[in-house]
Amino acid sequence: MQGFASLTTGKPNRERPRALLLLLLAAFLWSLGGTLIKVVHWHPMAIAGMRSAIAAVLIRLVFREMSFTWSFDQMGGAVAYALTVLSFVVANKMTTAANVILLQYTAPIHAALFGAWFLGERASRLDWATILFALAGMALFFLDRLTTAGLWGNIVALGSGVSYGWLALFLRRQKSGSPMESVFLGNVLAALAGLPFLFGPVPGTTDWIVLALLGVVQLGLPYILYAIAIRHVSAVESLLIPMVEPVLNPLWAFLFLAEVPGRIPLLGGLIILGAVTARGAIPLLRPSPER
Repeated sequence: MQGFASLTTGKPNRERPRALLLLLLAAFLWSLGGTLIKVVHWHPMAIAGMRSAIAAVLIRLVFREMSFTWSFDQMGGAVAYALTVLSFVVANKMTTAANVILLQYTAPIHAALFGAWFLGERASRLDWATILFALAGMALFFLDRLTTAGLWGNIVALGSGVSYGWLALFLRRQKSGSPMESVFLGNVLAALAGLPFLFGPVPGTTDWIVLALLGVVQLGLPYILYAIAIRHVSAVESLLIPMVEPVLNPLWAFLFLAEVPGRIPLLGGLIILGAVTARGAIPLLRPSPER
């Protein structure tokens, strides 16, 4: 716990580089979701509920002392989190993983649009440029995979992008406190939402192993890292830096499903990596005054 605690203290400008690394690590772990979810043979709401239940247990083990204020910000973050993780799993069962991750990463647009009003954090020109380049890169990356099939899955995935954007806004508004409580409560809400769907065919041994990986490695741990990091970066940054996740998803598909991306998707991946790298590096190269 000392490692976690040390990241939540001190001056923000000193912690920012480590926060950016935590966001990249979180994105790496999140990127496992699309492939792992499709492996489990269970109702999507049951998968989402069990995944969140496991994540909630992990978070409670790591953070023994939590303060539940039931404030608007804390509960708003919890609801946004629950909607994000539930819609992500449901959408992955209804449409392609590529569609889901592309539509979910419209989140920075929502954070940029409402950040000034909700947080007093106005998106910079660099933020908007990164958003435009990253979205253009994703459009190229998945140009040969987007279809009109799975219309409702695409709609659910788009909704996941909205809730993901608001999750960043609500967690960022709790930067002076502890946003971890919102993540924990959000997992509890998602677990309760999935409870009615647990009854039916019992998953096999392999399914339970994958569910454990989803709950601990793909959801619980990365959101712990995310909640810690967001205290030291802006809401838009917290969504822009993890944009490497859409690039990593096809890598797992290549390794485990033998899917080889074409030249256009590879070009899109390079654009995303370049935009995110520039967004993270340029502010670090500028001298920042001590606060």
